Amino acid sequence: MTLSGEQHDGHAKPFVEHLDDLRKTALWVAGFIALGMLIAIPLAPTILYWIKVPYFRAGLDEVVALQVTQVGGGVAIAMRVVLWSGLLMSLPFVVLTIARFVFPGLTQREKRATLHGAGFSVGLFATGVWMGYQWTVPIALQMMSRIEIWMGTPAVFWETQGYVIFVLKLLIAFGLAFQLPVVLLVLANMGLVSFKQLSDKRRHVIVGLLVLAMFMTPSDPFTMILMAAPLTILYEVCIWLIWAKERKQRGGVERGE
Repeated sequence: MTLSGEQHDGHAKPFVEHLDDLRKTALWVAGFIALGMLIAIPLAPTILYWIKVPYFRAGLDEVVALQVTQVGGGVAIAMRVVLWSGLLMSLPFVVLTIARFVFPGLTQREKRATLHGAGFSVGLFATGVWMGYQWTVPIALQMMSRIEIWMGTPAVFWETQGYVIFVLKLLIAFGLAFQLPVVLLVLANMGLVSFKQLSDKRRHVIVGLLVLAMFMTPSDPFTMILMAAPLTILYEVCIWLIWAKERKQRGGVERGE
């Protein structure tokens, strides 16, 4: 695999053109994020309601209230909603833009693997966000509330701004974490990893996934496990998909195809 832009019509691209490609990529990334934020501005009240849905589904509206505790708190909440939801909406396009920057430096085999993984990547990102929204956030909120009660320190209220940041960060973390299968399958298509390698390193990977979940989720073990469990299942699915692909390739070689 060569560096981005290293080959251009059979000739090496000058260093200045590398910088120009990088500048254009950065502008596209900034543009997508800005567009996501612009879309989020008029939708901010609706987005805030959606963000509160897991709170209601967890049955916490009768246990601990969401409140604004400072002057200008509503403005700060609106800014957080626009910033984080804009980033969430634009993130798949940001990833594809960065992949497009790397694309010219890939071999034909690597290009095919990347193209096959692009649509899969967006779908998995959406799946991760949806799973976090439907299950993980409500369960995490319930567990945190119960721990507060168990410790004898029940919260009178939760600050709305902190709640918004917590939910949106968690959804982004789930979307990014669900890119693991894309990375593994692309690497397998490039011939960089195999079924045997992934199978032999299973225990190490599971520990690594727990560490990854610890860094990408709030500091409580329940949310970490709720992220690590589906990632472990996805890892196992990838292992057997790669096994099936390798078996099919071996069969084709044996038949002389």
